[in-house]
Amino acid sequence: MSILTGSAMAQQAGIVYPATMKTDTVDDYHGVKIADPYRWLEDDHSEATAAWVKEENAVTNAYLAKIPFRDAIKQRLSVLWNYPKTGAPFREGEYYYYYKNDGLQNQSVLYRQKGLEGAPEVFLDPNKLSASGTTALGSVSFSNDHRYAAYLLSGAGSDWQQAFVMDVATKTLLPDKLEWIKFSGLSWKGEGFYYSRYDAPDEKNRLSQKNEFQKVYFHRLGTSQEQDELVYVDKEHPLRNANVSVTEDERFLILQTSEGTSGAEIWYRDLQNAAQKDFKLLIKGFDFQPGVIDNIGGKLLVHTNHDAPNYKVVLVDPEHPEKENWQTIVPEKPEVLSSAGVAAGHLFVGYLKDASERMYQYEIGPGAKAVPREVILPGIGSVTGFNGKKDDKVLFYSFNSFTTPGTIYKYDVASGKSTLYTRPTLNFNPDEYETRQVFFNSKDGTRVPIFLSYKKGLQLNGRNPVLLYGYGGFNIPMTPGFSPSNLLFMEQGGIYAVVNLRGGSEYGEAWHKAGMLEHKQNVFDDFIGAAEYLVQQKYTNTSRIAIRGGSNGGLLVGACMTQRPDLFKVALPAVGVMDMLRYQQFTIGWAWAVEYGRSDNPEQFSYLLKYSPLHNLKPGTAYPATLVTTADHDDRVVPAHSFKFAATLQACQAGPNPVLIRIETQAGHGSGKPTSKQIDEATDVWAFTLYNLGVDFK
Repeated sequence: MSILTGSAMAQQAGIVYPATMKTDTVDDYHGVKIADPYRWLEDDHSEATAAWVKEENAVTNAYLAKIPFRDAIKQRLSVLWNYPKTGAPFREGEYYYYYKNDGLQNQSVLYRQKGLEGAPEVFLDPNKLSASGTTALGSVSFSNDHRYAAYLLSGAGSDWQQAFVMDVATKTLLPDKLEWIKFSGLSWKGEGFYYSRYDAPDEKNRLSQKNEFQKVYFHRLGTSQEQDELVYVDKEHPLRNANVSVTEDERFLILQTSEGTSGAEIWYRDLQNAAQKDFKLLIKGFDFQPGVIDNIGGKLLVHTNHDAPNYKVVLVDPEHPEKENWQTIVPEKPEVLSSAGVAAGHLFVGYLKDASERMYQYEIGPGAKAVPREVILPGIGSVTGFNGKKDDKVLFYSFNSFTTPGTIYKYDVASGKSTLYTRPTLNFNPDEYETRQVFFNSKDGTRVPIFLSYKKGLQLNGRNPVLLYGYGGFNIPMTPGFSPSNLLFMEQGGIYAVVNLRGGSEYGEAWHKAGMLEHKQNVFDDFIGAAEYLVQQKYTNTSRIAIRGGSNGGLLVGACMTQRPDLFKVALPAVGVMDMLRYQQFTIGWAWAVEYGRSDNPEQFSYLLKYSPLHNLKPGTAYPATLVTTADHDDRVVPAHSFKFAATLQACQAGPNPVLIRIETQAGHGSGKPTSKQIDEATDVWAFTLYNLGVDFK
């Protein structure tokens, strides 16, 4: 074991990087020897790792403190962020509930009011649960008699959650408290609810230990967690996820099992049939992605891509679940059917048209009309909502775009008419900005779309600063979305560009599969191709391009900056999957193998090694100015990914650009991050980006 300083101690742009210890750790992958000199940084409890984190943060903070307009950026972000953010209301009994953040509150508050005209009152305020604002409210589920609300809380950004129960009438907390819940909802049946959990982990390693044997339990109110009934466990497959839900009429208990993030198997229990004690198979897995929407007349409505890469909706009889007996309710179309749900006695389905959402309302049941009604939306953007009970007459939805904050509309189910319900006001004039969609041909000729948002009057002079954002994986589409943080960049003359990469679901399962496993390089080719297109079309040049992505998008940024370091000026990989040979060793990483592949498979190891960001950094290379961001409580993509990547990048950097890592404390992968920490992080990211792009903040 030795200290090798090399270029890590070299002064670049006035920065002296910490001396990072190297060890002689080497792994043998199918006869290929792979060095892992920074393996020791995987131990998030060691004093050496803690000291390294402290030193790296000190270097980063010193660099950022010298940026002259850093404080001005924070002031402007605080103004842009300070507007009321309201979610779409939903009805439970005589109350309507909705989430609202007054502006700069760390966490959104759950409000309620009697009917649509009642006075709002606070129902649950997570801001009062921790002084730092780092306790976040997860899903909330109401019992069908509306007497109780069960909800999940997480702390410091961790995926681990605790469940609590509140009396709805009095808002008093019941003694029920459940631990070690992760990747689970809460689904009521009578005087209790179903949920999924893991066994209690080793306390020391709870943020990095592999999660195995997810179990399903039923909790009866007023009892301890030790008394909960074990409903399901698969002792033969430790790496399968298991989640359950109950249909609205409480008749069917639906079990969905999965071997990762793609593909599922569906089982069911008829809770009205006392003789049925075990789950029965409804849809065999794991080649397709089925999901039960609800129960209609004893049959189950299912959203699936079985023999329909763009998805369809079918009705399945549990007594005769064979595929040849399925009844097609909504057939496959050229556009991908991205969502489906039942509310107000109707089926609401969402489609993606070139990554922008469209909504339709279908009648269901005997004598239903086959012709859907289109919900007329305010423009090109994204929609959430349309949630409700079967007897609702009015629903609500939220619409937003790159330049339009979440705006709430009331939807009359009978007439199909939308009326404005709540529109936020903020210190920003959306009329001064525009979004357009362009298309380019990727390396293999595939047509790929890009959303471009910028201030009106943009000149194609080849000098505009660009922030190129992408994700490209896990069947997740990048639809238009509002962010007060991105407004700041557009105000400074920047172009915010979102690329709809392969690997997402923008064009159905074929688009997804074209960016996974051995085809993952297509995703990076698409992102690189987008940057080249913007240069060719005179939007910008290589000295004015910043690239950004988080999680799987962090992998995207890491791979592209190692493959084409000459193409980008700034790289911003956030909470990224950087070590593609060991990601499956930690927490829930094994579930991503269906998307990426595993290094213990010789064929998959071969292509993983070709793009793994950590393993493709080369000494003596001039890399972009890089700010790696991660957090100490990230138990989704453990921070060791970012630690090892940053240490290696600092050792390899041969150019003048800074290579820094920002490690947030008391925060995780991103979900539930308090507003104060979001603004602090956005301040540092934009200060670093604008400074290195040569943009003088005004």
